[in-house]
Amino acid sequence: MNDCIFCKIIEGKIPSVKIYEDDSMLSFLDINPVNFGHVLIIPKKHYQWMTDVPNDLLEKIFVKSRDLMKAIKKTMKADYVALSVIGTDVPHFHIHLIPRFFNDGLSNFWPTKKYKENEAEKIAKKIRENLKTID
Repeated sequence: MNDCIFCKIIEGKIPSVKIYEDDSMLSFLDINPVNFGHVLIIPKKHYQWMTDVPNDLLEKIFVKSRDLMKAIKKTMKADYVALSVIGTDVPHFHIHLIPRFFNDGLSNFWPTKKYKENEAEKIAKKIRENLKTID
């Protein structure tokens, strides 16, 4: 994709601080890290959403994410490494690997909501029904 910043990074048109690279994926430091050591991992082929990525490639990316998480935790002496897939900031599937510390002052998750009575079961039933139609 011509205007995708991550595609430009893959092509070498925009510099990055690379962590890992092979034929199918690239990982590099986020230029606006949540915490230092914040790494992004992306497929080299352009896919907008995680649901667009072929299963075999998705599996490779998540296995490499696990390895990167271990290395990030050790390097940054983090308490843990959070994995996040949001996908709205850059329209190229990517995973954020963010070193976290129990005292870093960041929230642990998004604001939460409460289901109304019987609403959870209705939603769960619809998700289960739609799950049967996914190939």
